[in-house]
Amino acid sequence: MNALELAEELVKRKEIARGRKKLILLVLDGLGDIRHPSNDYSTPLEDADTPNLDALASRSALGRIIPVDYGITPGSGPAHLGLFGYDPREVQIGRGVLEAVGIGMQLRRGDLALRANACTVERGNVVVDRRAGRPETEVSAKRIEYLQEKVGRIEDVEVIMKPGKSHRFAIVLRGPGLAEGVSDTDPHEDNNPLREAVAQTEGAQKAARIVNALQREALEALAGEGPVNGILLRGASALPDIAGLGERFGLRTAAIATYPMYRGLASLVGMDLLDTGPTVAEEFQTCLDRWDDYDYFFVHVKGTDQAGEDGDHEEKVSVIEQVDQSLPMLLGASPEALAITGDHSTPCPMALHSWHPVPLLMHSPRCGADRRPRFTEDECNFGGLGVFRSMFLMPLLLANAGLLDKYGA
Repeated sequence: MNALELAEELVKRKEIARGRKKLILLVLDGLGDIRHPSNDYSTPLEDADTPNLDALASRSALGRIIPVDYGITPGSGPAHLGLFGYDPREVQIGRGVLEAVGIGMQLRRGDLALRANACTVERGNVVVDRRAGRPETEVSAKRIEYLQEKVGRIEDVEVIMKPGKSHRFAIVLRGPGLAEGVSDTDPHEDNNPLREAVAQTEGAQKAARIVNALQREALEALAGEGPVNGILLRGASALPDIAGLGERFGLRTAAIATYPMYRGLASLVGMDLLDTGPTVAEEFQTCLDRWDDYDYFFVHVKGTDQAGEDGDHEEKVSVIEQVDQSLPMLLGASPEALAITGDHSTPCPMALHSWHPVPLLMHSPRCGADRRPRFTEDECNFGGLGVFRSMFLMPLLLANAGLLDKYGA
């Protein structure tokens, strides 16, 4: 029995039911970074002006978390599952399902969901921009709506599309005989040709055939119309069967996130999805507006990860500073336990997700104080929480909120 299983047994459900304890998990996506010659050996956390985070760090416990395991670079799905108290090596949710559910698509058993990008293709099938220049959502949505008119069915499979944000959208394939185990058509790097979907599991041959046909028909339908002239398909997946956070820990849980994938993941583990504005301050205000309705709030900030993937050190600094400026809003509500961290590291010098451990700050009346002067990667290395797998953050958050009974006599 590990700490998660013990926490499920020891959680004080009656005390939670009285609504006395409020827990916040504030996730700055892709927060962690590395020192490198390209950034003069400093990280965005070190360069950011963060008086509120630093003051909080001095009276909190610090450490670093590992999303999956040592040396393993996680996708956003597994990384968030760990933060929510699931072992991402055992509980897996496909990216297609996350994207589709996150933008409000209804999935049925037997459906196959795909995460999709609008992209720019040249010379027949070479992907020169996997994000089609990050078009405005309205521009991309019109192209996806046009594609839906052209491709509504392949063989006996219905094709359902829905635009997301910017270049992202989701597709649901609905019909008999569809199974998981289909490889991506996305080459995952620019200036590489589109890939052919391959059946990776027995029984996925039909699904692979449909995905390849959809890829071909999309190229034909979108040809010659500016930067959005192709699509990339990835993360083919079906609905999983997992226990939600409410069932496991007795918490009334809510998610405040603007990007579909994270809303989808939160929904699949039983969180209510709260509508919010696009800014950090608006997200924090949404939390305060619904303060009495929930015990646990997951608040997601996307900008840090996007800046990291773009290799934009200064923009990552700017997003961190925006969080710091609005942080007093959450602190003023006096949550019983507050964890500030990232789902994974997205170092600007790499412009990719990475395996590096993620900074963590834990604040509560019970956390103790490491008395470190700043919230940075280096200071977190000296924190009393040490380095641990992110799946154990949930029992630690519950313990710091005073919600776990003693184990044994």
